[in-house]
Order: sequence, then structure tokens, then C-alpha cells
Amino acid sequence: MESLPIFPILIFSIVVHEVAHGLTALKLGDPTARDLGRLTLNPIPHIDLFGSILVPLMSYLAAGTVFIAWAKPVPVNPMYFKHFRRDDILVSAAGPISNFIVAGGCALLYVVTLKLFGPLQDIPEGFERSFVTFLNAMFLGGITLNIFLAVFNLIPVPPLDGSHVLASLLPAELGNRYRQIGFFGIIAVMLLMRVEPFRDLILSLVRGLIFPYRLLIDLLA
Repeated sequence: MESLPIFPILIFSIVVHEVAHGLTALKLGDPTARDLGRLTLNPIPHIDLFGSILVPLMSYLAAGTVFIAWAKPVPVNPMYFKHFRRDDILVSAAGPISNFIVAGGCALLYVVTLKLFGPLQDIPEGFERSFVTFLNAMFLGGITLNIFLAVFNLIPVPPLDGSHVLASLLPAELGNRYRQIGFFGIIAVMLLMRVEPFRDLILSLVRGLIFPYRLLIDLLA
């Protein structure tokens, strides 16, 4: 049950991630996401049956926690970009950056909860304690979740956001070939996540990036 509070913040986080891509594309001249109604925090247009529901559910049932999830990718038409390489990097980076921002929001909301209700051990048993326990788990878990989503999406393997950044930095022909790996890349990433040294590297990055948020909580609390 302790992982259940993660689901609301999980859905919110992957929706914000995609909206960030769409808003950045719009700022750079591409109205595609806006015209298709994807610049909304309403999760319904963004929900991917497999990535938003089945994968998190299977992860929870199999391991008691949620490792990863994704929403429907926001459509982007690079034909609108004035500077393709620069704009592709900006649009791609917007998603992970949004997750770092949401992690900061979770840290601040945890502090607000602490200020409003006090330390959990001082709250008597009952509904209020259960409610605060839920909020604490959601906000603290939301920090870790969003840092993981950001780091995972920055892995430079197609179709993850990091691959767009890398492809746009490579020579044009090589970059185009790299993009053609497509969704075969995600299979490679999933297999790599089962390799202990690679998994440990990702988790070490996540733990290191969580530290400033923990420090922020300590300073404000």
C-alpha cells in the first residue's frame, strides 16, 4: 500500500513532462500540440494505456513499487522550427527540466505539510495521521520519482529525450541515422536497466540529484 500515494503524482508528472514539450514547441513556432488539444493538464488526452496504466500497475503488482511510466508523446512538427538543431534540443530538454521543477514543488509541499500538521509522530492515530502519512509519502516519493524520470529521459538512446539532444549535436547525417533507431532503443534501455553496473550508475545519479532537494527541505523545515 505504501506505493499507492505515488500514482497521483506519477500521472501529474508525466502529463507535465509532455505539456512542457508542447509549450516549448509552441514558443518556438510549432502550434501542433496546441491545435490537437494537448496543452492541458487534464490527464485524459495524455493517457497511454500501456505506458500510463499497465506498466505502472504491473510494476506495482510485481515489485510493490513503480519504476517508470510515460504518457502519449506530444506531437511536434520540426518543420516549424527556425533553427532545427537548437529548437529540437530546447523542446527535448523541456520535459526533464519540468520534472526537476515538479520535484522542487513536491519538496515545498512537503515542507508546507510539515508546517501545517507538525511531525508525524506528534499526530494521534486516526484519519488525520493517515492523511498526513499519505501526503508525506506522495510528496517525498514525488521527489524521487521526478528525479528518476528526468535522469531516465536524459539517457541518450532513442526515443528518449536525451537522444534528441545528442542527435542534434552530432553531424547532420550521423544524427539522422541515430534518430532512425526509434523505439528499438527503448528495448535496449530496458535491457540495460537489468545490468547491475548500468542500473547502479542511474540510481547513483538519482541519489546525488536528490540531495539538493533534501537540503532545501532541511533549510525550510
